[in-house]
Formats: sequence, C-alpha cells, structure tokens
Amino acid sequence: MEKINITFEELKKNESGLVPVIVQDAENNQVLMLAYMNEEAFNMTLETGRMTYFSRSRNELWIKGETSGHYQYVKSLDVDCDVDTLLAKVDQVGAACHTGNRSCFYRNIKEF
Repeated sequence: MEKINITFEELKKNESGLVPVIVQDAENNQVLMLAYMNEEAFNMTLETGRMTYFSRSRNELWIKGETSGHYQYVKSLDVDCDVDTLLAKVDQVGAACHTGNRSCFYRNIKEF
C-alpha cells in the first residue's frame, strides 16, 4: 500500500464540509459503521489515535467511546482514489453501534 501524507484541506468534502469515514475492524475486516469527520475530528484522530467524529445530529465533536466505553483505537487510516472517503481500520472495544450491536450493519435486506 502506498503511504501518503495528506491534510484535511486536500480531502474532497461534502456540501457540509465533512468527509465520510467507513470504519472496519482491523482484525477481521468487518464493517462496523459509517461516520463523518470535520477538520478538527480528523486532526484529533491523527493526534490521539482514538477515532473522533463530527456528530451531524448534535453538531459537535465526539470521541467514540467517551460515554459508552466502547472506544475505537486507530490501526490505519486510508483514503480512497477520489480523495473523498476515509477508511479507518480500528481495534474496537465493545460494540460499535449505539444499539449495542457489534456493527451498525446487522440488518439484512436481501441476500443474492
């Protein structure tokens, strides 16, 4: 994998100035959740090694696990080819989903 240095300014943001982050379990590659980062969340994640997001509903930063104890420790942070989506591989402590499920993706619509 190619290693690059990238700043938040270089990322393509959505109309709200946010970048989507797909979060995956570093051990088994299970997709855990999708969240968003603003510049402050991006920089805090890089500085602390703990996943920090921007809550669109509360309009504030949140460190994953701060209230639940279900922290996400960053193992790697990658950017896609279009520079508009991040992929975070994490060590997940406990559940990633606010419902208590390990992953936010626990409901199947259909299998083919």
